[in-house]
Amino acid sequence: MEKIPTMKSISECSEIVGLAKYHVRRLVLQGKVKYVRSGSKYLVNVDSLIEYLNSGEAQAEVEEQNTNKIRKVGI
Repeated sequence: MEKIPTMKSISECSEIVGLAKYHVRRLVLQGKVKYVRSGSKYLVNVDSLIEYLNSGEAQAEVEEQNTNKIRKVGI
């Protein structure tokens, strides 16, 4: 059985991790953490946020490089 992710509002996430609401919202809008939009609210995957904060930009760059996008290769 799969684990259901814990989803919290931006305000609740900011209290959990100790960051300003603005910073959590910016991470969501930049696509650096997983989220779901419910009407006008953003529900953030708490595990994704904590993982991002623990690993930083390095993990986000690795995930971005592993996408199936066509990219220009220097010759």
